[in-house]
Amino acid sequence: MKTPPPVSAPPATTSTPAQDAAASTGSPTSGVDHATGFAAWRDAFSAQALQAGIQPRTVREVLGQAQWQPRVVELDRAQPEFTRTPWAYLDSAASPQRIAQGQAKLAEHSATLEAAAARYGVPATVITAIWGMESNYGSNFGTFRTVDALSTLAYEGRRRAWAQAELLSALRIVDQGDIAANRMLGSWAGAMGHTQFLPSVFLAYAVDADGDGHRDIWGSIPDVTASTAHFLARSGWQAGEPWGVEVQLPASFDHARADPSVRQTTAQWDAEGVRGIDGQALPTLASASIVTPAGARGPAFLVGGNFRVILRYNNSVNYALGVALLARQIGGGGPVVAAWPRDLAPLSRQQLQELQEALNRKGFAAGTPDGVMGPATRAGLRGYQRSIGVVADGYPTVELLERLTARQ
Repeated sequence: MKTPPPVSAPPATTSTPAQDAAASTGSPTSGVDHATGFAAWRDAFSAQALQAGIQPRTVREVLGQAQWQPRVVELDRAQPEFTRTPWAYLDSAASPQRIAQGQAKLAEHSATLEAAAARYGVPATVITAIWGMESNYGSNFGTFRTVDALSTLAYEGRRRAWAQAELLSALRIVDQGDIAANRMLGSWAGAMGHTQFLPSVFLAYAVDADGDGHRDIWGSIPDVTASTAHFLARSGWQAGEPWGVEVQLPASFDHARADPSVRQTTAQWDAEGVRGIDGQALPTLASASIVTPAGARGPAFLVGGNFRVILRYNNSVNYALGVALLARQIGGGGPVVAAWPRDLAPLSRQQLQELQEALNRKGFAAGTPDGVMGPATRAGLRGYQRSIGVVADGYPTVELLERLTARQ
């Protein structure tokens, strides 16, 4: 069953009646006083909320009291100057401190975590790892009032239709009595609680595991762990199947095939010479891919269906590896064996945009030059690498950028 991830990049949308109302009363980019414009938008959206079935009291006392948050707009528009290397990301994701904290949480809440694992078939270590990745085990799930954050995003203009839908979901949560609006806290982007569910995902997957009549992912560890496991199970988690394993690739391996979209059985990968990093047999996976987040010079991983389920939580290979490696080490396993190419410098956003522009000029379609490394850019870069006779791993480096932009 196709399910939305708890945290995802909202899509571009067309104009809606509420958006038109906001535009007519002034948006943050129009030069009109934001507080005045926001109040007018809030009044207009209140009518839409009532039409959507939100209780009048909730509209009056919750939406009617929503506050404009300029910091939310700043964070929404912020773009990091440099991309983060996979090894820097994973060093932080599975740091010694986070591993130790995860092991402590696993011991402290062992009965609760094992109950969720038994009910949904998701290992307690994986549930714990997501908890650690999303909020550092509840120590940092955000202090923004979700209704304020989503109201600001719904008014601000860049992602209005998405934010409006999530705001209505947040108001429905209040309507249902799961949490008071002043306790509904989370990130600036609307993700809530210990494991950062968006409101729409909360409505679909949150669980009242402690039986108190409320689905509370802010204060109830049983609800947090069961809700997280429920989402993963409904997203297709296969009980008893490993997420994957670190592997060694044969010297003849075509790195253009190291991509989540290339799937085959582990028996087929084994026939091509792929081996476990420790020399042991590969796990049995019916649909497995090779991923090399740092290109041909870095570690390689064979990943299966449960890895793709983690991607449903956050559609980033680095994130999914962070969860998988953190879970493994919380459970007593070891770190990545192969060395990362730490001598490679990360490209800035501007450099990635220049690389994309150069690829497009040379006929290697890299998509819209936006400074973001996505599938189209990776495919274009692989095409260019093949044309110059180097390993086509699609990993952007300063050297490749210099070759692409050198005067002919």
